[in-house]
Amino acid sequence: MNKTDKKDFTTELKNLLDESELLTDAKVCAPYGTDKWFATALPDAVVLPRSALTVSKVLRFANEHKIPVTARGAGHGYVGACIPVNGGIVVSTERLNRIKEINSGDYVVVVEPGVRTQILQDEVEKLGLFYPPDPASRSECSIGGNIATNAGGPRCLKYGVTRDYVLGLEVVLADGTIVRLGGRTHKNKAGFDLHRLFVGSEGMLGIVTEITLKLLPLPPYRALLVCGFSTAALAASALRAVLRAGFLPCALEIADEFTLAAARKRTKSKRLEGSNSILFIELDGFEKSVRSELSMVEEIVNQFEPMFVDRAFGGVECEKLWELRREFSYALRDTGLTKLNEDIVVPRSRLEELFIFAAQLQKKYGFPVACFGHAGDGNIHTNIMVDFNQPGSEEKSKQALDELFRQIIAWGGSITGEHGIGLAKKQWWQSSLSRESVELHKKIKQTLDPNGILNPGKFI
Repeated sequence: MNKTDKKDFTTELKNLLDESELLTDAKVCAPYGTDKWFATALPDAVVLPRSALTVSKVLRFANEHKIPVTARGAGHGYVGACIPVNGGIVVSTERLNRIKEINSGDYVVVVEPGVRTQILQDEVEKLGLFYPPDPASRSECSIGGNIATNAGGPRCLKYGVTRDYVLGLEVVLADGTIVRLGGRTHKNKAGFDLHRLFVGSEGMLGIVTEITLKLLPLPPYRALLVCGFSTAALAASALRAVLRAGFLPCALEIADEFTLAAARKRTKSKRLEGSNSILFIELDGFEKSVRSELSMVEEIVNQFEPMFVDRAFGGVECEKLWELRREFSYALRDTGLTKLNEDIVVPRSRLEELFIFAAQLQKKYGFPVACFGHAGDGNIHTNIMVDFNQPGSEEKSKQALDELFRQIIAWGGSITGEHGIGLAKKQWWQSSLSRESVELHKKIKQTLDPNGILNPGKFI
């Protein structure tokens, strides 16, 4: 796109939209060309719609003129999925931020994509309702971004991920058509499950403008065990024993030695002292049964000789401990090293092997490898910590990542559990799927976006 093209299309956009909906100054647009990954790209224009009709106008115009369009939520992704690598128009959903309906009788909530995840959770919990998906960045990320990446979080072991709560979507397609998919009933088999096709699509198939989510009754009581171990492999063994015994905690989280050392430095918490690995085990339900089950779980854990066991009872005390867990990622950033945050997933039976493999990577390449995350479902954030000031570190880090992903694929795992592909994992995407699956992705993209305007330059 040359400068003349830019001038021409931004002038036409100004005629098409309200002045308050359009940004074209380069300095003002610059923040819309980044996320939490390393790449940046400057969009030619940013649109801030307040309705699906505005999004429709923009996409109809962009499709006609073959102008790239990149949808953007809160910009807290870790893989560069919302970076406008080909310039063009960024459509930011930040002003589409209304909770339109909370219906206690139907157990549904209707929201716009710019609603922050924690705000949604807080509002429904006031009514005794529950929206379980809880990414660590829930206070900063938006529901639309959660839809784009199929976000998860600690509670997805028991309750599932974002797609398990999406009942219906309003989506604007590449040609500007507004479609409503799914509905508000908790069962619906009137045709294909088309609304779920857009969950995890990273803005490449359409732009979501309204979301109907399933809610659950809010569990009346919570309790949490935090257990320290001498090694991460031993913590993983304890975790597997809990599951084998028939318990289904609402969350099972793990962290290794490097992560804990960074978190202790950041939080100054005494609770994180005295171990090289830590395991969070939360149960929810009615108080009597939760307290009884927690005691039984603790008996199982004690068989693996924990270095300490802490207990928290009730929502307030549990949240104090979870706040420590939510600091892990930030604590790794505080080390001054660059955190290559890989949200890989392995079959549960491979957890111990994953920690052993991470230690081998660390020894081979000389980078600390910090592992923490959603151990209950095998989704471990494996962070290769790199000092890019060291000669040769860039090439070595690429080799380490390549070896990590090849091993995960060989184990039957996934290169991403909740962050998505974006730019960061683009080079490994095709090797992680069958040739037939890759071709099917391309056919779906071609059908819904024949001019290839939606989030171009990414994995399709």
